[in-house]
Order: sequence, then C-alpha cells, then structure tokens
Amino acid sequence: MSLFESAEIANLQSAKPLAARMRPQEIDQFVGQQHILGEGKLLRQLVDADRIGSVIFYGPPGTGKTTLAGLLANATQRKFFKLNAVLHGVKELREVLQKARDELATGGCGSLLFIDEIHRFNKAQQDAMLADVEDGVVSLIGATTSNPFFSVNGALVSRSQIFQFEPLSPQDIKATLSNALADKVNGLGRQKITLLTEAEEYLAEICDGDARKALSILETAVIASGLGIAPVTLEKDAIKAAVGQRAFQYDATGDEHYDCASALIKSIRGSDPDAGLYWLARMLEGGEDVRFLCRRLVILASEDVGNADPQALPLAVACSQACEQIGLPECQLTLSQTVSYLACAPKSNAATVAISAARHDVREQRVVPVPRALRDSHFREASKLGHGTGYQNSHKSEDGVAAQDYLGVDRTYYEPVDRGFESELKQRLITIRRKLKES
Repeated sequence: MSLFESAEIANLQSAKPLAARMRPQEIDQFVGQQHILGEGKLLRQLVDADRIGSVIFYGPPGTGKTTLAGLLANATQRKFFKLNAVLHGVKELREVLQKARDELATGGCGSLLFIDEIHRFNKAQQDAMLADVEDGVVSLIGATTSNPFFSVNGALVSRSQIFQFEPLSPQDIKATLSNALADKVNGLGRQKITLLTEAEEYLAEICDGDARKALSILETAVIASGLGIAPVTLEKDAIKAAVGQRAFQYDATGDEHYDCASALIKSIRGSDPDAGLYWLARMLEGGEDVRFLCRRLVILASEDVGNADPQALPLAVACSQACEQIGLPECQLTLSQTVSYLACAPKSNAATVAISAARHDVREQRVVPVPRALRDSHFREASKLGHGTGYQNSHKSEDGVAAQDYLGVDRTYYEPVDRGFESELKQRLITIRRKLKES
C-alpha cells in the first residue's frame, strides 16, 4: 500500500461516525445476541467449525446483523461478496454469482454472499440466486428488519437457517458505550470523557436496544459539549439534549403493527389495564390507524368479554363511533377509557367457542333440516305442507319458555362461565334447558 493510499484510508476512517468506527473486528468483541452466539449455541458452533450454510439474520436495526456478517467473513476461509438490496439489482447479483461459480469451478473454496436489506429484493431478484444457493455455489447470509417468513421467498427461507436478533439489553448497551469511551484508536478515548451513571442509565434505556443509536447520541452529546483535550462530563440533561425529538421504530404495515396489536389484545384479555394502555400508547405514538384499533376493540368485546359483561360491546361500538367523530388527539381519551374498561371487565369466550363449534358441525356433519314446526308458514300453501304445525308460541307460556324442540338433534354449544353476568345466565339456562327437554 502506498503512502497516498494509506492516507486516503485514514481520512475515510476518520470521517466515519462513531458507530461505524466502533464495529468489532473479531467475534469475541461482539456484544449481545448470546442466545444464538454464546458458547454452545448453534450459530457459534457453525462459526467455529467454519460450516456456515445459508442463514438469514432477522431483527430490529442496530442489533448487529451487518456487523456479524462482516465478522463471519473474517472468520471463514471462503471468498466473501457483499451486496445491498437497496443499491444493487439483478445485474450485479448475477455478476457476483458468476464469480462465485468460477471460483468453485477452478478448485477454489466456496463463497459467502452477504445481502443487506434482502427483503428489498423483489421475488424475481430473489429467485435469481435460488439455483446457486441450492447447488452450494454460495452460502447466503441475508440481513433484514422484516419478518423473512413474509418478506423473503419461501424457497430461500426453506433452505436457510433463520436467526432472530433481539434488541440489546441495557447491560449490552452500557458495555458498548464503555468500549467507545475507552478506545483511543477508533473511539473517544483520546479525550477524557466522564459519562455519569444517571446519564448512562438514561441512554441505555432511551436507545431502545439499538447500539448504533446509542453511539450516535453519545457522539452528538460529546460534540455539543466541546471537542478537544479538556475533560468533558456528560450529565443526563446533555444526553436528553442530544436525543432531541425521540423517534422509535414502528412499521404500521409490518411486524411492529402485528406484534403490538397482539400484545394489546392479550394484555386486555389477561385483565391488565396498565399493559393494555402501554401498548395502546405505543401504537398511537407510532401513527397506528385509529380505525384499526377500534375494530380490534369491538371484536375483543365479543370475543373475550362476551356476556360476562354485556355492556362491553355497546361501549366498544360507542368508542368506534366517537373516534370517528372527534379524531386524534382527543379520541385517545375514549380509547383509554375503553381499553381500561375492557381489561377490568369479567371475561368469557363462551359465545366465541359456541359459534365455532356450531359452524364446525355445519361444515363437517350432516346438515340438520329445519323442524316442520319452525318452518315459515306465511305463504298460502304452507298448511298443506305442514309448515308451522306444532309450533308453540313462548309468550303463551307462564315463564316465557315453551317445551319445544328447536333443533331436532341433541347438541349443546353455549356453556356460560361462572363469571360476571354470565354466571346469572348460566343458572337461567339450566332451567330453560330442563324445560326444553320436556318436549
């Protein structure tokens, strides 16, 4: 390498942000994801044996997907190719695959192909690499923030090992910050910087498990406090100022949408209003469609509360109508009232189970004909066909229940639970069913 080339590399390196400069150079320096990379874990075993097949790294930004792919390239003896699905297309992909094929054909080792943001490739682009992955010409390493089971070609997924990355823990973020503050070559170690405990705790929480975000905030806070040889003490207020207007990841059409909706419903079903309100707030802050939230609450009112509290459904419907009329931000109050009420309401899915069982019988068993006594008798020739013959009007019975067979077969679908208003319905239903069986 010439003197000029060395200077150019040094200049480019110095221009990189702190998060880029602090990328680990060895796997042992990698922080986090110990559930897949710890000692004895599958990915670590594959790395140590240099037997990396096709893998897809899936998880939120800043959790080390791209970094780990680079480390795998350093740890293997195979040729390494890197593409970005945002910047490259089929032309570049086919060129790389041809080089990998030539390398293998001339007796060389296999190749690793890393594709960042692989979900950005369309189906045709993903299909272009399928044959070479299948034949072992390349081992694919894909990185994506989107669920690969939805965003990546099923044929590629079936040939790949999926590793899900989790947000870094506060302890992992603190370790990353400590490394950056101590590193005198790539980090901030040449300047005496003290990150107070309160500021460190705040930064480790506010970055949402994103190491890149944490290092970017730290670098911004240091720059704002003054670069040079003078010592810098970073307090919590300095970190808050560096954070600015907080933005967090929320894809209203992707995993975050479905995961948060699931958490909201399950929290309400589990009778935890605090958790329900948190997930509601998370979705509102992320720009979730209010109509979607209202639809889910109306469904939940019947599905999970049901007749244990008959007021739940009218309340959820009223919430939907109110939100339609007033919109945000005021309708957050109506949503909060509804979520907290539904969470605290007694729960029953008896009606849900009942209709599911009834529809199953309709689909899977012989269709039950309508009993003659219940058939329509309003047309002129109905009496000749026996329609309505034997029907007993319940209003003429003293207790409002006639001893009548309304189905023609002995089946039970609705089984009220002993919670809320449904416990009263259960007792009434015992009496009703006893009377019906007298028919």
